[in-house]
Amino acid sequence: MNAKRAAAVPAVSPLYLIAGPDSFLNAREARRLTEQFLTEEERQLALWQPTGEEPPEMVDVLDELRTVPFLASRRVVLIQNADEFFSRNRARLEEYLEHPSPTGILILTVSKADTRTRLVKRLAQLGGLIETEVKPWELPRFACEYCRNRFGKTLTLPAAQLLVELAGDEPGSICQELEKLAVFVGEQKTITPEQVQRLVGQNRTFGAFDVIDVLMKRDTAEALRRLRVMFESDKSAEYSVVGAFAYHFRRLFTAKCLLEKGVSEAAAAKKVGVWDKIQKPFFEQLKPFSVRQLAWILAQLGEADYQIKTSRTSAPAAIERLLIEIGGGL
Repeated sequence: MNAKRAAAVPAVSPLYLIAGPDSFLNAREARRLTEQFLTEEERQLALWQPTGEEPPEMVDVLDELRTVPFLASRRVVLIQNADEFFSRNRARLEEYLEHPSPTGILILTVSKADTRTRLVKRLAQLGGLIETEVKPWELPRFACEYCRNRFGKTLTLPAAQLLVELAGDEPGSICQELEKLAVFVGEQKTITPEQVQRLVGQNRTFGAFDVIDVLMKRDTAEALRRLRVMFESDKSAEYSVVGAFAYHFRRLFTAKCLLEKGVSEAAAAKKVGVWDKIQKPFFEQLKPFSVRQLAWILAQLGEADYQIKTSRTSAPAAIERLLIEIGGGL
């Protein structure tokens, strides 16, 4: 998905607020803006990025913004991960917007922006509010768009859906895997599910699909063993496993609802993005579940995600516990 920009009035806003929970997307948008306003040569002289653990002082930021640029038309100040700076200096930023530097541009990246506040509303009017969040259901389309724009290649929708299942729901991880895939396919213009499986799936001896497949055969012990192998063989699995399981169970839930409405398996498979080679095991997995059970599992995965992110449990412990509960109910 493209970063969502509020309707812009002026061509250039004196302040840009890039807001979203994913630091990769925020950094990408900040880089795009910086390259838009300054050439590579100008960035050596007219770009200031304060470093250090503590946020910069507002007086220093204002000094930089008001400094006449040398051998450049603008001077850019970029502060990443600026939640504390933005919160602390909201009133002074409002004042600055009333009389901004004619040659200075301030770019801030934050994890979230309260659109109810006066400052954020003002930035929206100026075209300076850029929201980068990609919703989970938008990730396959996001991957297709990123692949096309960045590499000039077509990522098929089934391949994108499989990529999300394997790589997890972090846009940064998805983009990193696409970098590898673009190199892997070489001159080919299309990336297929088989290529995603070969490259992205090769680092995991077992994936979420395999673990669930064994669980559905009422072998909880083997499912747990495969899950542990997953974590041992791929250190990044701890950060993506909940997303991978949630993505797969969402597809099961949607497919179950479609089947109960009388939709054929072939049509349901197409709707949820199940590619040919896994259609049969996918629908075999679906048989033991009711819609209510699948809804319960999705709710449990949502709770597990919250518990992990608030450091109340670990990903391995949360998923193992869920597998045991699912296995006990089969």
